Amino acid sequence: MTVDWLADTRTSYDTVAVSYAERVRTALAGEPYLRAGLGVFAELVRGAAAGDGPVADVGCGPGHVTAHLHTLGVDAFGVDLSPAMVDVARRDHPGLRFAVGSMTDLPLADSSVAGLVAFWSLIHVPDEAVPTVLGHFRRVLRPGGPLLLGFHVGDGSRLKTEGYGGHPMRVHVHRRRPEQVAGWLRDAGFAVSAELLIDPDGSLPGALLFAGRGDG
Repeated sequence: MTVDWLADTRTSYDTVAVSYAERVRTALAGEPYLRAGLGVFAELVRGAAAGDGPVADVGCGPGHVTAHLHTLGVDAFGVDLSPAMVDVARRDHPGLRFAVGSMTDLPLADSSVAGLVAFWSLIHVPDEAVPTVLGHFRRVLRPGGPLLLGFHVGDGSRLKTEGYGGHPMRVHVHRRRPEQVAGWLRDAGFAVSAELLIDPDGSLPGALLFAGRGDG
């Protein structure tokens, strides 16, 4: 898979930005385990050795997770590959900060954030690009800062050609095993602290992995 996946992902989410925002606007209200995970993450940010500070929601989409973190007392801001998604996020959450950027070349300074969350935004990143992405996550996190990853659990990938509102898309959706993602995290210099499986008997299970950047 070439770097074309970035262009395909950007174009696809530009196309579905408005309809996707409508779909997920109240999604967290029906997801108690996800809300609990975000609550734990917020608590870790407030108690981390990294100290209180800005928190990056990378792959923020229309900003619903960024906004939820804000209600939990976290100084969250969003970064997304899709300019249209960022426009929608700014429209729906005018009091919060959003910027266009790629997680493969994260436009944030070294050790500039107190925490980082990537909520189902790694699912379109091919395996060979994941180490680069996690390297950027570690680079921008302050020592002691927590990381929260959410992703689809399973094996293999599929090409998604139609999305929210029936609009055309071209993105690969990757399912991964938690132990595989945890291994990548350790290779990138993170210590994995907790794992939560969500709906493991369902058709599309998910996982939350909590990790931290040490001083090493």
